[in-house]
Amino acid sequence: MNGDQALQIIATGMCLVLVVSALVSRRVPLGQTLKMALGWAAIFAVALFAYSFRDDVTTRLNAVLYPESGMTEGQTLRIAMADDGHFWIRADVNGVETRFMIDSGATTTALSAVSAAAAGIPADGFEMSVATANGTVIARRGRIGELRVGPIRRTDLAVITAAEFGDMNVLGMNFLSSLRSWGVEGRTLVLKP
Repeated sequence: MNGDQALQIIATGMCLVLVVSALVSRRVPLGQTLKMALGWAAIFAVALFAYSFRDDVTTRLNAVLYPESGMTEGQTLRIAMADDGHFWIRADVNGVETRFMIDSGATTTALSAVSAAAAGIPADGFEMSVATANGTVIARRGRIGELRVGPIRRTDLAVITAAEFGDMNVLGMNFLSSLRSWGVEGRTLVLKP
């Protein structure tokens, strides 16, 4: 036994003496004392149990309160379907938080002009004609230095940008096809890097 252990035993003993003397001085019946002790033991057991699962509880709570953050299980990212029927996620584009709709119908990841500028992606790449749900748009090619979607990290990802995209950012098939697997399970999109 070292000095720290001896001090810990002494401190624990003093705490027990304090509690026992408080109960004796109040002349609380033994049965009631045992009930209180069991109650406190149960409270501490529940608190310890909750503390041991704090990371899982925090992840699940964040997924409910902030559905666009997704829920991470190991390296797998699960994204709940939004009320509008789409899958939305907040991702970091070159260190800038950006909101994306995940669209398997989009060939290439697309950024609005505002999001591209905020992430430092120049709008001076080659022009290309892009068919969108809102018609044909002239977009410019670029590259995302680093994209982080939950635990998934991709570098040097091709992107297109155009002012006509409005405030819409789309994670397209060039991102999805870089994953080991992805799919929809019920109302949840599952991404596995």
